[in-house]
Amino acid sequence: MIVSLVYQVTRKLLSVPAVLLRRDSTKDAELLVLRHENAVLRRQLSGPLRYELADRVWFAALSSLVPRRRWAQVFPVTPATLLAWHRRLIARKWDYSKRRSKPGRPPTASAVKALVLRLAKENPGWGCRRIQGELVRLGHPVGSTTVWEILTAAGIDPAPHRRGPTWREFLTAQAEGVMACDFVHIDLVDLRRVYAPVFLEHGTRRLHIAGVTAHPTGSWTVQQARNLTVELGMRVGSLRFLLRDRDAKYTKSFDAVFAADGIEVLRTAPRAPRMNAHCERVIGTLRREVLDHLLVWNESHVRQVLDAYARHYNRHRPHQARGQLPPLAQQHPLPVANLTPDRLIRTRVLGGVISEYRYVA
Repeated sequence: MIVSLVYQVTRKLLSVPAVLLRRDSTKDAELLVLRHENAVLRRQLSGPLRYELADRVWFAALSSLVPRRRWAQVFPVTPATLLAWHRRLIARKWDYSKRRSKPGRPPTASAVKALVLRLAKENPGWGCRRIQGELVRLGHPVGSTTVWEILTAAGIDPAPHRRGPTWREFLTAQAEGVMACDFVHIDLVDLRRVYAPVFLEHGTRRLHIAGVTAHPTGSWTVQQARNLTVELGMRVGSLRFLLRDRDAKYTKSFDAVFAADGIEVLRTAPRAPRMNAHCERVIGTLRREVLDHLLVWNESHVRQVLDAYARHYNRHRPHQARGQLPPLAQQHPLPVANLTPDRLIRTRVLGGVISEYRYVA
C-alpha cells in the first residue's frame, strides 16, 4: 500500500514539469534516468544488475515523461519489462488481501474434514448431499458445497456410487456369511496319525473342532457335519456359504447336510490352498502355539488339547481382524484405573503352553 502511494505521488509530481515545460521535460527525464542508472551501477560493481523495488518505482514513474519510441534507447531494461513493472505497481494499489481486518467465512475444522472423508470411505454409495445430511444429524451443520469441496480436494468423486467395492470391501462384507473347513492331522507319540475337521467362521473368527479319528471316512465326516449344525443352532441361518477343498472325504451327503440349512457349498480350485487362506492360517496357528510344544499320546488326549485350545481361541485370544477382540467378545473391557502388577492374574492353559492374563476384580 505504501509503495503504491509513493508511486502515485511520484507520477503526479513528475507530471507537473511535463505540463509546464513540455519541450525540456523529455531531456530532463532522460538525464534523470541515466543518473539513476549510474547510481545502480555504482551500487553493484560486480555481478548481474538487480533492480530493487525503489528502482522499479523510479523508472516506471519517469516512463511517463519519455516518449515510448525512445524507451529502448533511454531505459536499461526492455519496454516489456518496464510495462510489467508498471502493471505490478498498479496491481498493488488494488490488492486488499492484506488490509482485511476480519476474515471471511471461517475455514472448515480439520475434524469435520476427517469425518467427511471417513464417511465417504466407509460408504461408497453416499454422495455429498447424503454425507452432508449425516453430518447435520451428528451435530455438524455444514453445507453440501463444503462437503463437495472436501471430497474433490481429496480426489474423491462426490457423486453417488463413486466406484464399485474393492475386493477387500467385498470379501469383508461377505465374511459374515462364510464358513470354511479343512482337516488338520496330528502325529502321536507312537507315530500314528489322527485327523480332526476344523471349521472357522470368517465373520467372527470363531473356531469349531468337530471330532478326532484315525480313519476319517465319508460317513464319519457327514456325522461331524450334523453335529456342527446342531451346535450352531439358530446361528446357522446367518451362514450362506461353506468353503472346502476337493478332498474325497467330503461326499455329496456332506454337502447335503449344509444345503438343508440353506448353505451353499463352494469348492476351491485343485492345489490352491490360498483360496481357503483363513482356515489354512488357523491350522498353522494351532500348530505353532500348541501342537509343536506338546507330546500327544492318544485320541482322547488330542480331543482334550484341541478343546482347551478352542476355548482359549474363542474366548481369550485377540484377533487383529476384529480390532483385537476375541471371537466371542462384543467389546473391550473397561479400562482399569489402578494398573498395579500385583492385581494381574495369570492362568496357565495346557500346563503353561498358553498363558491368559486378567486383572482381579
